[in-house]
Amino acid sequence: MDMPVTVIKQHLIDPEICIRCNTCEAICPVGAITHDSRNYVVDAGKCNLCMDCISPCPTGSIDNWRTMPRLKAYSTDEQLTWDELPAELSADELAEAGIDAAAVESAAPAPATVDTTGEAPFNSGAWGATLPPWSAAHAYTNLYGPKAAEKSVAATVVGNVRVTEVGKEYDTHHIVLDFGAMPFPVLEGQSIGVLPPGVDAQGRPHHARQYSIASPRNGERPGYNNLSLTIKRVLEDHQGNPVRGVASNYMCDLQVGDKVQVIGPFGTSFLMPNHPRSSIVMICTGTGSAPMRAMTEWRRRLRASGKFEGGKLMLFFGARTKEELPYFGPLQSLPKDFIDISFAFSRTPGSPKRYVQDAMRERAADLVALLKDPNAAFYVCGLKAMEEGVVLALRDVATQSGLDWETVGAALKREGRLHLETY
Repeated sequence: MDMPVTVIKQHLIDPEICIRCNTCEAICPVGAITHDSRNYVVDAGKCNLCMDCISPCPTGSIDNWRTMPRLKAYSTDEQLTWDELPAELSADELAEAGIDAAAVESAAPAPATVDTTGEAPFNSGAWGATLPPWSAAHAYTNLYGPKAAEKSVAATVVGNVRVTEVGKEYDTHHIVLDFGAMPFPVLEGQSIGVLPPGVDAQGRPHHARQYSIASPRNGERPGYNNLSLTIKRVLEDHQGNPVRGVASNYMCDLQVGDKVQVIGPFGTSFLMPNHPRSSIVMICTGTGSAPMRAMTEWRRRLRASGKFEGGKLMLFFGARTKEELPYFGPLQSLPKDFIDISFAFSRTPGSPKRYVQDAMRERAADLVALLKDPNAAFYVCGLKAMEEGVVLALRDVATQSGLDWETVGAALKREGRLHLETY
């Protein structure tokens, strides 16, 4: 007697729409999502259809499914080669595989891999909110789509300034793009995609690279249809191997007057609160400072206009040295009664290594008061390696003051008060 065919709803990511922002991989609680230099893919043997990755995806590329015989599910190696999603299997193909209509209707997820080694490891991404703070402004998204270059919009470079010390290998630029008469409304915390010209080693057009917006909602230059980006020239990968980042080097080398193809904007959750007395805690490293600069500058402009009623603004900013920290000079000149800044440098000669989570623990008394404040929001942006340390620091600050982290952390997530954007 033939065994019945097990049918699954296989979760897939559309490579034509995905902007490789890493949100899905960072938030997946079972480690089912991974990537290479080209594609983000889902392991059918691990995915349990928890849906945690669906709403945070800025483009909708994550919301794709295929009814498949479990034994013929697309492997991750196969998905990594795709330029587009395969078509849904036809009724004849399903029938040929021994699948009838009833099986399709009752298709289940692939069996997830179960960890039987004991206590589950701490998952910092599980505490990140997927909803914005209740008072955030409405964000416009996907006005210019990522699926084809002709749907992008051309922006003009009107500024390109290095914002780290010249002569050092850490080369970071502040780039201003102007959209002219083309509508491109953005909010602090959103991002755009840049389409680098040319093709990759396989002759395929380069996919979009995502960059956080570093300017406030009314523009880098107030009243103009422009925005700014903070971009580090990538010359090595996370393992320290030499590599020349396609988009980062293209962007850092742009001259005033050059045109750039842009898609977006993206992002509906990493948005600042608009409540005039809300407090904001910003925790970042390197170019993760971009959205923090946008939020800080919007608050500074509100204060200058007399419309800012209060609310604490705290910044924990980390880098290897102060010379590698973008905007170090301008940050030093901000009024102390406007923003409370703690720097953390991990490679200062003659000094012990210090990270943002160390600085946070030193300010535990201030942070615990903000953890209790329903109008305080926390934002984390930078390399993925920082995320766990930061969330653990928040947990320790809470528990050492007598708070239950499970309760506090759940409230932060539910109320859109803890946002994690790491890469």
